[in-house]
Amino acid sequence: MIGASLSRWTLSYFATGLVALLGAEALMLAGFGFPSQGIAAPETLVLVHLAAIGWLSLLMCGALIQFVPVLVNKPLCYPDLPAFALALLIAGLASLLLGFLGMAGAFGPSPWLQLGGIGLACGFALNIWNLGRTMWTARPIGLPARFVAAGLAGLAGVIVFGLVFSFTIGGWSANDVVVRLTSQAVPVHAALGLGGWLTVTAVGVSYRLLAMFMLAPEAERRTSAVALYAGGAAILILLVGGPVCILVLQRDPTHPLVAALVLATLSLACYGYDVVGLYRARKRKKLELNTRMAAWALCCLGLGLLLTLLATASGEINRSIGALTFLFAFGWLTGLGLAKLYKIVAFVTWLECYGPLLGKRPTPRVQDLIDDARALPWLRLYFVCVGVASAAAFFGAPLVFRAAAGLMLAATVRICTEFVRIRTLRLVSSPLLPQDAGARPRLLLPKLQPPQS
Repeated sequence: MIGASLSRWTLSYFATGLVALLGAEALMLAGFGFPSQGIAAPETLVLVHLAAIGWLSLLMCGALIQFVPVLVNKPLCYPDLPAFALALLIAGLASLLLGFLGMAGAFGPSPWLQLGGIGLACGFALNIWNLGRTMWTARPIGLPARFVAAGLAGLAGVIVFGLVFSFTIGGWSANDVVVRLTSQAVPVHAALGLGGWLTVTAVGVSYRLLAMFMLAPEAERRTSAVALYAGGAAILILLVGGPVCILVLQRDPTHPLVAALVLATLSLACYGYDVVGLYRARKRKKLELNTRMAAWALCCLGLGLLLTLLATASGEINRSIGALTFLFAFGWLTGLGLAKLYKIVAFVTWLECYGPLLGKRPTPRVQDLIDDARALPWLRLYFVCVGVASAAAFFGAPLVFRAAAGLMLAATVRICTEFVRIRTLRLVSSPLLPQDAGARPRLLLPKLQPPQS
Protein backbone atom coordinates (compact mmCIF):
# COMPACT_ATOMS: atom_id res chain seq x y z
CA MET A 1 0.00 0.00 0.00
CA ILE A 2 2.98 2.34 0.39
CA GLY A 3 2.93 4.62 -2.64
CA ALA A 4 -0.65 3.64 -3.51
CA SER A 5 -2.78 6.43 -4.91
CA LEU A 6 -5.49 7.81 -2.67
CA SER A 7 -9.06 7.97 -3.87
CA ARG A 8 -10.25 11.55 -3.59
CA TRP A 9 -13.78 10.48 -2.65
CA THR A 10 -13.37 7.51 -0.30
CA LEU A 11 -13.67 9.54 2.90
CA SER A 12 -16.73 11.35 1.54
CA TYR A 13 -18.44 7.97 1.09
CA PHE A 14 -17.40 6.94 4.60
CA ALA A 15 -18.61 10.18 6.19
CA THR A 16 -21.97 10.06 4.37
CA GLY A 17 -22.38 6.43 5.38
CA LEU A 18 -21.62 7.17 9.03
CA VAL A 19 -24.24 9.94 9.05
CA ALA A 20 -26.77 7.42 7.70
CA LEU A 21 -25.74 4.90 10.38
CA LEU A 22 -26.26 7.45 13.13
CA GLY A 23 -29.63 8.33 11.60
CA ALA A 24 -30.70 4.68 11.50
CA GLU A 25 -29.70 4.16 15.13
CA ALA A 26 -31.56 7.32 16.15
CA LEU A 27 -34.70 6.04 14.42
CA MET A 28 -34.41 2.71 16.23
CA LEU A 29 -34.04 4.55 19.52
CA ALA A 30 -37.20 6.52 18.71
CA GLY A 31 -39.15 3.31 18.04
CA PHE A 32 -39.42 3.98 14.31
CA GLY A 33 -39.75 0.75 12.33
CA PHE A 34 -38.99 -2.83 13.38
CA PRO A 35 -39.53 -4.23 16.00
CA SER A 36 -41.96 -1.55 17.21
CA GLN A 37 -43.74 -1.83 13.85
CA GLY A 38 -44.16 -4.75 11.45
CA ILE A 39 -41.29 -5.94 9.29
CA ALA A 40 -43.16 -4.97 6.12
CA ALA A 41 -44.32 -1.56 7.42
CA PRO A 42 -43.22 1.52 5.43
CA GLU A 43 -41.40 2.79 8.52
CA THR A 44 -39.35 -0.40 8.59
CA LEU A 45 -38.58 0.00 4.89
CA VAL A 46 -37.22 3.48 5.65
CA LEU A 47 -35.01 2.07 8.39
CA VAL A 48 -33.83 -0.92 6.34
CA HIS A 49 -32.87 1.11 3.27
CA LEU A 50 -31.25 3.87 5.31
CA ALA A 51 -28.98 1.24 6.88
CA ALA A 52 -28.49 -1.03 3.86
CA ILE A 53 -27.96 1.69 1.23
CA GLY A 54 -27.08 4.83 3.16
CA TRP A 55 -24.62 3.13 5.50
CA LEU A 56 -23.50 -0.32 4.36
CA SER A 57 -23.55 0.17 0.59
CA LEU A 58 -21.85 3.57 0.73
CA LEU A 59 -19.28 2.12 3.13
CA MET A 60 -18.61 -0.72 0.71
CA CYS A 61 -18.45 1.52 -2.36
CA GLY A 62 -16.04 3.88 -0.59
CA ALA A 63 -13.82 0.98 0.41
CA LEU A 64 -13.85 -0.49 -3.10
CA ILE A 65 -12.86 2.69 -4.90
CA GLN A 66 -9.80 2.82 -2.63
CA PHE A 67 -8.91 -0.88 -2.44
CA VAL A 68 -9.84 -2.34 -5.85
CA PRO A 69 -6.85 -0.51 -7.41
CA VAL A 70 -4.71 -2.07 -4.67
CA LEU A 71 -6.18 -5.53 -5.26
CA VAL A 72 -5.49 -5.46 -9.02
CA ASN A 73 -2.44 -3.14 -9.01
CA LYS A 74 -4.09 -0.76 -11.48
CA PRO A 75 -5.35 2.79 -10.99
CA LEU A 76 -9.09 3.41 -11.01
CA CYS A 77 -10.13 3.95 -14.63
CA TYR A 78 -12.25 7.02 -13.91
CA PRO A 79 -11.00 8.54 -10.60
CA ASP A 80 -13.56 11.36 -10.46
CA LEU A 81 -16.60 9.29 -11.46
CA PRO A 82 -17.28 8.27 -7.80
CA ALA A 83 -18.20 11.89 -7.05
CA PHE A 84 -21.05 11.87 -9.57
CA ALA A 85 -22.09 8.42 -8.36
CA LEU A 86 -22.18 9.62 -4.74
CA ALA A 87 -24.36 12.61 -5.66
CA LEU A 88 -26.81 10.32 -7.46
CA LEU A 89 -26.84 7.84 -4.59
CA ILE A 90 -27.56 10.53 -1.99
CA ALA A 91 -30.33 12.05 -4.11
CA GLY A 92 -31.76 8.63 -4.97
CA LEU A 93 -31.76 7.47 -1.35
CA ALA A 94 -33.42 10.68 -0.15
CA SER A 95 -36.10 10.30 -2.80
CA LEU A 96 -36.63 6.62 -1.98
CA LEU A 97 -37.05 7.38 1.72
CA LEU A 98 -39.58 10.10 0.89
CA GLY A 99 -41.45 7.54 -1.19
CA PHE A 100 -41.63 5.12 1.74
CA LEU A 101 -42.81 7.92 4.02
CA GLY A 102 -45.50 8.65 1.44
CA MET A 103 -46.60 5.02 1.69
CA ALA A 104 -46.94 5.59 5.44
CA GLY A 105 -49.34 8.46 4.77
CA ALA A 106 -46.94 11.33 5.43
CA PHE A 107 -48.13 13.09 2.26
CA GLY A 108 -50.11 12.45 -0.89
CA PRO A 109 -49.16 10.40 -3.97
CA SER A 110 -45.87 11.41 -5.57
CA PRO A 111 -43.19 9.91 -7.85
CA TRP A 112 -40.52 9.95 -5.13
CA LEU A 113 -40.33 6.15 -4.98
CA GLN A 114 -39.75 5.72 -8.70
CA LEU A 115 -37.31 8.63 -8.92
CA GLY A 116 -35.40 7.18 -5.98
CA GLY A 117 -35.10 3.83 -7.73
CA ILE A 118 -33.79 5.52 -10.89
CA GLY A 119 -31.29 7.67 -8.99
CA LEU A 120 -29.93 4.74 -7.00
CA ALA A 121 -29.73 2.54 -10.10
CA CYS A 122 -27.74 5.20 -11.97
CA GLY A 123 -25.40 5.86 -9.03
CA PHE A 124 -24.64 2.19 -8.40
CA ALA A 125 -24.31 1.55 -12.15
CA LEU A 126 -21.58 4.19 -12.40
CA ASN A 127 -19.62 2.55 -9.59
CA ILE A 128 -20.13 -0.94 -11.03
CA TRP A 129 -18.89 0.27 -14.43
CA ASN A 130 -15.88 2.04 -12.91
CA LEU A 131 -14.82 -0.86 -10.69
CA GLY A 132 -15.64 -3.50 -13.29
CA ARG A 133 -13.70 -1.68 -15.99
CA THR A 134 -10.72 -1.34 -13.66
CA MET A 135 -10.70 -5.07 -12.89
CA TRP A 136 -11.23 -5.97 -16.56
CA THR A 137 -8.11 -4.07 -17.63
CA ALA A 138 -6.08 -5.91 -14.95
CA ARG A 139 -6.96 -9.49 -15.95
CA PRO A 140 -6.15 -12.03 -14.66
CA ILE A 141 -7.24 -10.87 -11.22
CA GLY A 142 -6.55 -12.48 -7.86
CA LEU A 143 -8.95 -14.14 -5.47
CA PRO A 144 -10.04 -11.07 -3.41
CA ALA A 145 -10.86 -9.17 -6.62
CA ARG A 146 -12.90 -12.13 -7.91
CA PHE A 147 -14.97 -12.00 -4.73
CA VAL A 148 -15.55 -8.30 -5.43
CA ALA A 149 -16.63 -9.08 -9.00
CA ALA A 150 -19.14 -11.65 -7.70
CA GLY A 151 -20.43 -9.12 -5.18
CA LEU A 152 -20.89 -6.51 -7.89
CA ALA A 153 -22.96 -9.04 -9.87
CA GLY A 154 -25.15 -9.40 -6.79
CA LEU A 155 -25.45 -5.61 -6.58
CA ALA A 156 -26.59 -5.50 -10.21
CA GLY A 157 -29.37 -7.96 -9.34
CA VAL A 158 -30.38 -5.88 -6.32
CA ILE A 159 -30.64 -2.81 -8.58
CA VAL A 160 -32.87 -4.58 -11.11
CA PHE A 161 -35.22 -5.95 -8.46
CA GLY A 162 -35.32 -2.58 -6.71
CA LEU A 163 -36.29 -0.79 -9.93
CA VAL A 164 -39.05 -3.32 -10.59
CA PHE A 165 -40.42 -2.88 -7.07
CA SER A 166 -40.32 0.93 -7.17
CA PHE A 167 -42.07 1.11 -10.55
CA THR A 168 -44.78 -1.35 -9.50
CA ILE A 169 -45.47 0.06 -6.03
CA GLY A 170 -45.26 3.62 -7.39
CA GLY A 171 -47.89 2.86 -10.02
CA TRP A 172 -45.74 3.22 -13.12
CA SER A 173 -46.26 -0.39 -14.22
CA ALA A 174 -49.10 -2.90 -13.84
CA ASN A 175 -47.56 -5.59 -16.04
CA ASP A 176 -48.31 -9.11 -14.77
CA VAL A 177 -44.62 -10.07 -14.75
CA VAL A 178 -43.43 -7.14 -12.65
CA VAL A 179 -46.45 -7.43 -10.33
CA ARG A 180 -45.67 -11.10 -9.70
CA LEU A 181 -42.01 -10.30 -9.06
CA THR A 182 -42.94 -7.51 -6.67
CA SER A 183 -45.25 -9.76 -4.68
CA GLN A 184 -42.86 -12.72 -4.40
CA ALA A 185 -39.26 -11.67 -5.04
CA VAL A 186 -38.68 -9.49 -1.97
CA PRO A 187 -36.79 -12.30 -0.12
CA VAL A 188 -34.57 -12.79 -3.18
CA HIS A 189 -33.89 -9.04 -3.32
CA ALA A 190 -32.97 -9.02 0.38
CA ALA A 191 -30.78 -12.13 0.12
CA LEU A 192 -28.91 -10.70 -2.85
CA GLY A 193 -28.34 -7.42 -1.02
CA LEU A 194 -27.31 -8.67 2.40
CA GLY A 195 -25.66 -11.90 1.28
CA GLY A 196 -24.65 -11.51 -2.35
CA TRP A 197 -23.57 -7.88 -2.52
CA LEU A 198 -22.52 -6.92 0.99
CA THR A 199 -21.30 -10.18 2.53
CA VAL A 200 -19.50 -11.65 -0.49
CA THR A 201 -17.76 -8.32 -1.13
CA ALA A 202 -16.85 -7.95 2.55
CA VAL A 203 -15.37 -11.45 2.50
CA GLY A 204 -13.20 -10.62 -0.51
CA VAL A 205 -11.93 -7.32 0.88
CA SER A 206 -11.33 -8.81 4.34
CA TYR A 207 -9.11 -11.54 2.91
CA ARG A 208 -6.66 -8.82 1.90
CA LEU A 209 -7.18 -6.46 4.86
CA LEU A 210 -6.83 -9.12 7.54
CA ALA A 211 -3.67 -10.47 5.95
CA MET A 212 -2.23 -6.98 5.47
CA PHE A 213 -2.93 -5.69 8.98
CA MET A 214 -1.83 -8.91 10.72
CA LEU A 215 1.23 -9.46 8.47
CA ALA A 216 -0.12 -12.89 7.53
CA PRO A 217 0.71 -14.81 4.32
CA GLU A 218 -1.73 -14.17 1.45
CA ALA A 219 -1.41 -17.56 -0.27
CA GLU A 220 -4.61 -18.68 -2.04
CA ARG A 221 -5.81 -21.91 -0.43
CA ARG A 222 -8.10 -24.54 -1.90
CA THR A 223 -10.71 -23.57 0.70
CA SER A 224 -10.52 -19.98 -0.55
CA ALA A 225 -11.43 -21.14 -4.06
CA VAL A 226 -14.30 -23.23 -2.67
CA ALA A 227 -15.54 -20.18 -0.75
CA LEU A 228 -15.49 -18.13 -3.95
CA TYR A 229 -17.20 -20.69 -6.18
CA ALA A 230 -19.85 -21.57 -3.59
CA GLY A 231 -20.60 -17.92 -2.92
CA GLY A 232 -20.71 -17.14 -6.64
CA ALA A 233 -23.01 -20.10 -7.26
CA ALA A 234 -25.34 -18.88 -4.49
CA ILE A 235 -25.55 -15.48 -6.19
CA LEU A 236 -26.20 -17.11 -9.56
CA ILE A 237 -29.01 -19.25 -8.12
CA LEU A 238 -30.66 -16.16 -6.65
CA LEU A 239 -30.23 -14.14 -9.85
CA VAL A 240 -31.52 -16.83 -12.20
CA GLY A 241 -33.35 -19.40 -10.09
CA GLY A 242 -35.45 -16.86 -8.20
CA PRO A 243 -37.08 -15.25 -11.26
CA VAL A 244 -37.40 -18.59 -13.07
CA CYS A 245 -39.18 -20.12 -10.09
CA ILE A 246 -41.56 -17.17 -9.80
CA LEU A 247 -42.24 -16.44 -13.48
CA VAL A 248 -41.84 -19.81 -15.21
CA LEU A 249 -42.72 -22.38 -12.57
CA GLN A 250 -45.14 -19.94 -10.88
CA ARG A 251 -44.05 -20.93 -7.37
CA ASP A 252 -42.61 -18.99 -4.49
CA PRO A 253 -38.78 -18.88 -4.48
CA THR A 254 -38.32 -21.09 -1.42
CA HIS A 255 -36.21 -23.71 -3.20
CA PRO A 256 -33.71 -21.24 -4.73
CA LEU A 257 -33.43 -19.49 -1.35
CA VAL A 258 -32.73 -22.77 0.46
CA ALA A 259 -30.21 -23.85 -2.19
CA ALA A 260 -28.46 -20.49 -1.94
CA LEU A 261 -28.39 -20.82 1.87
CA VAL A 262 -26.71 -24.24 1.63
CA LEU A 263 -24.06 -22.89 -0.75
CA ALA A 264 -23.59 -19.78 1.37
CA THR A 265 -23.04 -21.99 4.42
CA LEU A 266 -20.31 -23.89 2.58
CA SER A 267 -18.73 -20.65 1.38
CA LEU A 268 -18.71 -19.04 4.83
CA ALA A 269 -17.45 -22.23 6.50
CA CYS A 270 -14.44 -22.23 4.16
CA TYR A 271 -13.97 -18.50 4.72
CA GLY A 272 -14.03 -19.03 8.48
CA TYR A 273 -11.43 -21.79 8.17
CA ASP A 274 -9.19 -19.46 6.15
CA VAL A 275 -9.60 -16.61 8.61
CA VAL A 276 -8.62 -18.85 11.54
CA GLY A 277 -5.55 -19.81 9.50
CA LEU A 278 -4.69 -16.14 8.96
CA TYR A 279 -4.94 -15.41 12.69
CA ARG A 280 -2.71 -18.39 13.48
CA ALA A 281 -0.10 -17.67 10.79
CA ARG A 282 0.22 -13.96 11.49
CA LYS A 283 3.63 -12.44 12.11
CA ARG A 284 2.18 -9.63 14.22
CA LYS A 285 1.72 -11.57 17.45
CA LYS A 286 0.06 -8.75 19.40
CA LEU A 287 -3.25 -8.12 17.69
CA GLU A 288 -4.20 -4.52 16.99
CA LEU A 289 -7.61 -3.29 18.07
CA ASN A 290 -9.10 -3.44 14.57
CA THR A 291 -8.28 -7.14 14.17
CA ARG A 292 -9.49 -8.00 17.67
CA MET A 293 -12.81 -6.31 17.00
CA ALA A 294 -13.01 -7.89 13.55
CA ALA A 295 -12.97 -11.25 15.35
CA TRP A 296 -16.10 -10.15 17.25
CA ALA A 297 -17.79 -9.32 13.94
CA LEU A 298 -16.79 -12.72 12.55
CA CYS A 299 -18.36 -14.35 15.61
CA CYS A 300 -21.59 -12.47 14.85
CA LEU A 301 -21.42 -13.84 11.30
CA GLY A 302 -20.96 -17.41 12.53
CA LEU A 303 -23.69 -17.09 15.14
CA GLY A 304 -26.09 -15.50 12.65
CA LEU A 305 -25.46 -18.25 10.11
CA LEU A 306 -26.00 -21.00 12.70
CA LEU A 307 -29.24 -19.41 13.93
CA THR A 308 -30.45 -18.98 10.34
CA LEU A 309 -29.88 -22.68 9.65
CA LEU A 310 -31.70 -23.67 12.87
CA ALA A 311 -34.61 -21.33 12.14
CA THR A 312 -34.90 -22.63 8.57
CA ALA A 313 -34.81 -26.27 9.68
CA SER A 314 -37.41 -25.67 12.41
CA GLY A 315 -39.75 -23.64 10.20
CA GLU A 316 -39.31 -20.51 12.35
CA ILE A 317 -37.49 -18.44 9.76
CA ASN A 318 -40.41 -16.09 9.11
CA ARG A 319 -40.75 -15.28 12.81
CA SER A 320 -37.03 -14.73 13.37
CA ILE A 321 -36.02 -13.12 10.08
CA GLY A 322 -36.10 -9.58 11.48
CA ALA A 323 -33.80 -10.38 14.41
CA LEU A 324 -31.45 -12.39 12.19
CA THR A 325 -31.24 -9.62 9.61
CA PHE A 326 -30.43 -7.16 12.38
CA LEU A 327 -27.64 -9.42 13.67
CA PHE A 328 -26.12 -9.80 10.21
CA ALA A 329 -26.43 -6.10 9.33
CA PHE A 330 -25.29 -4.56 12.61
CA GLY A 331 -23.22 -7.34 14.20
CA TRP A 332 -21.36 -8.73 11.20
CA LEU A 333 -21.29 -6.02 8.53
CA THR A 334 -21.45 -2.88 10.66
CA GLY A 335 -19.19 -4.36 13.33
CA LEU A 336 -16.58 -5.29 10.73
CA GLY A 337 -16.98 -1.91 9.04
CA LEU A 338 -16.44 0.12 12.21
CA ALA A 339 -13.51 -2.05 13.29
CA LYS A 340 -11.76 -1.76 9.93
CA LEU A 341 -12.58 1.92 9.49
CA TYR A 342 -10.66 2.58 12.70
CA LYS A 343 -7.50 1.33 10.97
CA ILE A 344 -8.33 2.40 7.41
CA VAL A 345 -8.94 6.05 8.35
CA ALA A 346 -5.60 6.09 10.17
CA PHE A 347 -3.82 4.34 7.32
CA VAL A 348 -5.23 6.65 4.63
CA THR A 349 -4.44 9.70 6.77
CA TRP A 350 -0.86 8.50 7.31
CA LEU A 351 -0.38 7.82 3.59
CA GLU A 352 -1.70 11.25 2.74
CA CYS A 353 0.40 13.18 5.26
CA TYR A 354 3.54 11.13 5.76
CA GLY A 355 3.86 8.68 2.86
CA PRO A 356 5.70 11.20 0.65
CA LEU A 357 7.98 12.14 3.57
CA LEU A 358 9.13 8.62 4.38
CA GLY A 359 12.94 8.61 4.49
CA LYS A 360 13.14 12.40 4.29
CA ARG A 361 12.27 13.34 7.87
CA PRO A 362 11.08 11.61 11.06
CA THR A 363 7.49 10.41 10.74
CA PRO A 364 5.07 8.81 13.21
CA ARG A 365 3.84 5.25 12.85
CA VAL A 366 0.27 4.60 11.74
CA GLN A 367 -0.43 3.33 15.24
CA ASP A 368 0.66 6.72 16.65
CA LEU A 369 -2.38 8.33 15.05
CA ILE A 370 -4.87 6.28 17.10
CA ASP A 371 -5.66 5.64 20.75
CA ASP A 372 -6.77 2.05 21.30
CA ALA A 373 -7.48 2.60 24.99
CA ARG A 374 -10.07 5.30 24.20
CA ALA A 375 -11.78 3.38 21.42
CA LEU A 376 -11.84 -0.11 22.96
CA PRO A 377 -14.67 0.40 25.51
CA TRP A 378 -16.95 1.92 22.87
CA LEU A 379 -16.38 -0.84 20.34
CA ARG A 380 -17.04 -3.41 23.06
CA LEU A 381 -20.20 -1.58 24.14
CA TYR A 382 -21.38 -1.50 20.53
CA PHE A 383 -21.08 -5.27 20.08
CA VAL A 384 -22.70 -6.04 23.45
CA CYS A 385 -25.65 -3.81 22.58
CA VAL A 386 -26.03 -5.49 19.18
CA GLY A 387 -26.35 -8.83 20.99
CA VAL A 388 -28.94 -7.44 23.41
CA ALA A 389 -30.91 -5.75 20.62
CA SER A 390 -30.92 -8.92 18.51
CA ALA A 391 -32.28 -10.96 21.43
CA ALA A 392 -34.88 -8.27 22.17
CA ALA A 393 -36.01 -8.28 18.54
CA PHE A 394 -36.32 -12.07 18.57
CA PHE A 395 -38.33 -12.19 21.79
CA GLY A 396 -40.50 -9.20 20.91
CA ALA A 397 -39.28 -6.72 23.54
CA PRO A 398 -39.31 -3.36 21.72
CA LEU A 399 -38.50 -1.26 24.81
CA VAL A 400 -35.36 -3.30 25.50
CA PHE A 401 -34.48 -3.04 21.81
CA ARG A 402 -34.83 0.75 21.92
CA ALA A 403 -32.64 1.01 25.02
CA ALA A 404 -29.95 -1.11 23.37
CA ALA A 405 -30.23 0.99 20.20
CA GLY A 406 -29.70 4.12 22.29
CA LEU A 407 -26.47 2.72 23.69
CA MET A 408 -25.43 1.64 20.18
CA LEU A 409 -25.97 5.23 19.09
CA ALA A 410 -23.85 6.56 21.97
CA ALA A 411 -21.07 4.09 21.19
CA THR A 412 -21.14 4.93 17.47
CA VAL A 413 -20.94 8.66 18.20
CA ARG A 414 -17.83 8.09 20.31
CA ILE A 415 -16.27 5.87 17.63
CA CYS A 416 -16.93 8.59 15.05
CA THR A 417 -15.26 11.05 17.40
CA GLU A 418 -12.15 8.87 17.25
CA PHE A 419 -12.24 9.03 13.44
CA VAL A 420 -12.30 12.84 13.63
CA ARG A 421 -9.37 12.81 16.08
CA ILE A 422 -7.40 10.63 13.68
CA ARG A 423 -8.09 12.90 10.69
CA THR A 424 -7.12 16.02 12.65
CA LEU A 425 -3.84 14.40 13.87
CA ARG A 426 -4.89 15.08 17.45
CA LEU A 427 -2.55 12.44 18.89
CA VAL A 428 0.56 13.29 16.86
CA SER A 429 3.25 15.13 18.84
CA SER A 430 4.10 18.65 17.68
CA PRO A 431 7.59 17.84 16.27
CA LEU A 432 6.04 15.22 13.97
CA LEU A 433 3.17 17.34 12.68
CA PRO A 434 3.46 18.55 9.06
CA GLN A 435 5.36 21.85 9.11
CA ASP A 436 2.89 23.56 6.81
CA ALA A 437 -0.59 23.71 8.33
CA GLY A 438 -2.02 23.65 4.81
CA ALA A 439 -0.48 20.24 4.29
CA ARG A 440 -2.59 18.68 7.05
CA PRO A 441 -5.51 16.55 5.91
CA ARG A 442 -8.99 17.83 5.31
CA LEU A 443 -11.68 16.07 7.26
CA LEU A 444 -13.44 14.64 4.19
CA LEU A 445 -11.48 15.34 0.99
CA PRO A 446 -7.80 14.33 1.25
CA LYS A 447 -5.24 16.59 -0.32
CA LEU A 448 -3.49 14.63 -3.02
CA GLN A 449 -0.48 16.94 -3.24
CA PRO A 450 2.46 15.70 -1.19
CA PRO A 451 3.01 17.84 1.90
CA GLN A 452 6.09 20.00 2.09
CA SER A 453 8.71 19.06 4.67
